[in-house]
Amino acid sequence: MKDISTIYKLSVVAAICFIQGKCPVLECWFVQEKAGRGGGLTGATTQEKSLLHIRTDAGSSSPETHQAHSDINPSRVYVITDPAATLCHQSFKAPKGSVKKPQCEVNPFLPQPSSLRWVSSLTEPALSPIYLQADWFSASFQGLDEQLGVSTITRAPTGSTEHEVILSVTSKTMSAKTRLGEPVTLDCGFWADSSSPLYTSGFAVEWRYQTRGDGRLVLAYDGKTDRLADTHEEGVTLDFEGLYKRGNASLILEEAKVRHSGTYICTVYLPYLMAQVAMDLEVVEPPSLSIHPSPLPLAVPGQTINIHCDASGFAPLHLELSWEFKGADGKSRSLGAGSMSGHRQAWDLTYSQRTRLELDTSKLDLGRGGEVTCVAVHAGGTRRASMTLSIIGFSSPSIEDSMAMVGVALVLYGLIKFVSWTFTGSGSDKTDEQDKVSK
Repeated sequence: MKDISTIYKLSVVAAICFIQGKCPVLECWFVQEKAGRGGGLTGATTQEKSLLHIRTDAGSSSPETHQAHSDINPSRVYVITDPAATLCHQSFKAPKGSVKKPQCEVNPFLPQPSSLRWVSSLTEPALSPIYLQADWFSASFQGLDEQLGVSTITRAPTGSTEHEVILSVTSKTMSAKTRLGEPVTLDCGFWADSSSPLYTSGFAVEWRYQTRGDGRLVLAYDGKTDRLADTHEEGVTLDFEGLYKRGNASLILEEAKVRHSGTYICTVYLPYLMAQVAMDLEVVEPPSLSIHPSPLPLAVPGQTINIHCDASGFAPLHLELSWEFKGADGKSRSLGAGSMSGHRQAWDLTYSQRTRLELDTSKLDLGRGGEVTCVAVHAGGTRRASMTLSIIGFSSPSIEDSMAMVGVALVLYGLIKFVSWTFTGSGSDKTDEQDKVSK
């Protein structure tokens, strides 16, 4: 049994070392405000380089923490214990020699109660101020290629550089795209230190929408009283079972609409603490194309034909419309953008636009006709709509036309001969009958 126990302990230690070896050393900016200039004015902010050594166990240490960094103040070198190992994610490890690096910013944080009605219940009972009397930092991280966004609240005894993560909020959908009408899940998860006295007082989750100065509350949930705040947003919900079991605070949109495009902020509250991550959602819908008139009328050389192409039901706004012509020889060429109309917006906030093309057969070498195509280039993809243009009375008939004309001539000649033979034959019969009667 002793051997098994020893092997087990060694395995655990090896696993911890293995995990610790994967955790990165993050270069961050430590940002804080300067002292006020008097009169209630806030001074400018200062930025200092800082270094975060990440570990998953407070009892472990990394040899890298003792390395000298000449360009970093030793007081800005921190050891962060993250039991959830969120900061050990692969996206926070920049390849050697790579110019791209994870983004990181650290700020001093002041714990304080929230005045929001769906959060205020968390701080109703008085908490011991001893736990709050410490150094608190908030930090935001963004992994390479926007794979992961993390926001943390850390605590350290006053004057210490060894912090522990008390609350972390993460998102794997920093930037998302979806089609109109599709269901969408905006990822947001949180972890809280169960050993913290703040942990047992409950939590709250809030989702807000913000874009171009327009903001609104999408959803708010008080986990202590198990209540949702009254909002005017429809078709949004949380996975409440996953919220309590796994800290899954993801927002579920039942049906994506154009008005859902924008920035979403997921905020998780503990008593006196809050951490949040922001993510962008873009609803992209390609246009539907239609050409008028349909079908195109027959044209003769020298005639001008007006053709319209309507693009409708697309979002976002930017769209490029153009025309192409493919002749009987199989060669394609551009006919330009035509005359563009302004944008119109429908009830569902999608857009429509029209382009008009004037086909002057006397100026354009269109031969005997071909295929006219309307091309729409959009963020949702390229769309095409085509119609056949036929030009009759063309002065230089092709071999096929010549053969057809010869065929028609032969048929007409045969008909004329047949009619002539018929009339000649019937006339001879009548003359013979008259001769017989006279005899």
